[in-house]
Amino acid sequence: MPDTIPATMTAVEIRGKGGPEVLVATSLETPQPKAGQILIKVAAAGVNRPDVLQRKGLYPAPKGHSELPGLEAAGTVAAVGAGVTRFKVGDPVMALLNGGGYAEYALAEEPATLAVPEGVSMVEAAAIPETFFTVWHNVFERGALKSGEWLLVHGGTSGIGVTAIQLAAALGAKVIATAGSAAKCAVCLELGARRAVDYTAEDFVEVVKAETEGRGVDVILDMVGGDYVDRNIRSLADDGRVVNIGYQNGSKVTVDMMRVMLKRLTLTGSTLRIRPTTVKGAIARAVEAQALPLVANGKIKIVIDSTFPLAEAAQAHARMETSQHIGKIVLTVS
Repeated sequence: MPDTIPATMTAVEIRGKGGPEVLVATSLETPQPKAGQILIKVAAAGVNRPDVLQRKGLYPAPKGHSELPGLEAAGTVAAVGAGVTRFKVGDPVMALLNGGGYAEYALAEEPATLAVPEGVSMVEAAAIPETFFTVWHNVFERGALKSGEWLLVHGGTSGIGVTAIQLAAALGAKVIATAGSAAKCAVCLELGARRAVDYTAEDFVEVVKAETEGRGVDVILDMVGGDYVDRNIRSLADDGRVVNIGYQNGSKVTVDMMRVMLKRLTLTGSTLRIRPTTVKGAIARAVEAQALPLVANGKIKIVIDSTFPLAEAAQAHARMETSQHIGKIVLTVS
């Protein structure tokens, strides 16, 4: 017998704008799935940088979607809306969400929902959607990384970074990663990077030049922006591509377009949250076909830094903002 869905649930709200302390556990009405939606009884939810930006008032939820934080969750299907055919009540699932993951129940769009691979725990599953969707779309679709090419990954031990290193290496690319300490660089090498750059002690532009014998890398995945933009351009090979998914050092920069033109470079970027469900669904199918089998057979491991109970979301955010974490931070729901 399926569990009875309670009328109310525990969820974490953002009350105001500010530090982790504005995340408050409260009781809210349990949402109901509409056509094409799935209600997930959440077992675990991933914590991501966009959640921090939303908490600070810099990344609002898309109009018409939950204003609760949380862009990914894993659990079991509690109910389905009209027209849902891929999943049934009781199925273990994980999903990329438009918001609302920090709760006991969360709504997901069916196209952006995936079955949990065999042997993957709920905590691990909750750490998959946001990073795998982001990496697949930006590195392999927008960046068009191919086997044999060089990839430079900034933030190699972030949730995005550990996924990008492993996925690119598993599919035949040569990876250089940057990280902020010798210990973090060692992790990057363990995950499959050919060279790791401690950006506190080395210049990644010079390292790239040395490692590629002056050629440069083919694709760069960057979430730093700011002063990295010009350095990225200098690190690219002819016909290279840089894909920005964040701008921790600032979004407004000056670019030498002459170098871009002479090297025939592509500068691009994206954000997933505002994209339509059809786009997310297409990425989901690609992840399902190309990436999840590598998780199921153990070629890619899900790197978990730490877990916190749902009510301790503030502590989870504080951990993320230390930038000391390696891999994903996950909230657990009892």
